[in-house]
Amino acid sequence: MFKIEGLDELQKELAQAEQALKELDGEIGQVNFDPDDPGSIDGAIASAEQMIDERLGRYANNKLVAPLIDAVKEESRKAILEEAERARLEADDD
Repeated sequence: MFKIEGLDELQKELAQAEQALKELDGEIGQVNFDPDDPGSIDGAIASAEQMIDERLGRYANNKLVAPLIDAVKEESRKAILEEAERARLEADDD
C-alpha cells in the first residue's frame, strides 16, 4: 500500500482558488483616464492592478491563483490600452 502526501495542501489551494474565482465575479472596479495622455493611461493601468491586488493579493502565494492574478492584470492592461486606442480613433473621426 502507498500513501499520497500533500493532498491537504492541494485541497487548501483548490479551496482558495475557488474563493478567488468567486471574488472575480462581477466588476472589479472602474478607472478613468485621458486617452491622449500616456501618463494617465499608465496611471489607470496601475490603479487597475492595485484593485486586483486588493481583491486577490491574499492568494498571491497560491500556486494555482498566482498565474490567474497575472492573467487578470494583463487582460485589464490590454482592455485599457484598447479603450484608449478606440477613444483616440473616435476623436480623430470627429
